[in-house]
Amino acid sequence: MTPPAPAELRVMRPVGPLVISIEGVTKLYQMGEETIHALRGVSLEIRRNEYLAIMGPSGSGKSTLMNMLGCLDTPTSGRYEFNGNDVAGMVDDELAEIRNREIGFVFQTFNLLARSDALRNVELPLIYAGVPRHERHERARLALESVGLADRIHHKPNELSGGQRQRVAIARALVNRPSIILADEPTGNLDSKTGVEIMDLFEDLYDRGNTLIVVTHEESVARHARRIVRLHDGLIESDRLAE
Repeated sequence: MTPPAPAELRVMRPVGPLVISIEGVTKLYQMGEETIHALRGVSLEIRRNEYLAIMGPSGSGKSTLMNMLGCLDTPTSGRYEFNGNDVAGMVDDELAEIRNREIGFVFQTFNLLARSDALRNVELPLIYAGVPRHERHERARLALESVGLADRIHHKPNELSGGQRQRVAIARALVNRPSIILADEPTGNLDSKTGVEIMDLFEDLYDRGNTLIVVTHEESVARHARRIVRLHDGLIESDRLAE
């Protein structure tokens, strides 16, 4: 994958209000008689219009933190606030509401419905949110246009390239106008050229004012971000601006 633009050419956008605030978060898992300390007191703040990469080796707590930030899991202890709301004490239905309305997910494996066309796949979050059909169609169409797929809206996943499938997934993440876009290894299943195209698209999304959190093990992907958080053994090892 080609390197990102030199630092002097990569604009740091002004950040906005606090979106995510976690303080002293721990996560314990019980595996038989052994207690796994996945997170050991993590504190982190993320503001609107940040472009953040989270990195760490296997077992560092990277995936656990991603699940926490995405409201897919709750902490064992500590405080987590999302847009000022206490997430740590939410029940499953409340967490599902946050996930659907506030977080746009982009997965390495795309997670598209094989028998549905691009438009229907992008509409899914709006269906769950109870948005009327005409509005759903229009918002999904505009989201697909925004990622360069205006001419592919009625194509099914098996009729699209890997890069196009990931663009559909990104359009689906955008369609509910979420507070953040959370991407898990977004180039992991793509060749180098297509990976560069997807990271260019992320740069464009950042320029439009979106808040991006990318979880990756690839240094070349992380360097596109403006801030890199590195985890080790369930703790934040470093939190600094990208060079």
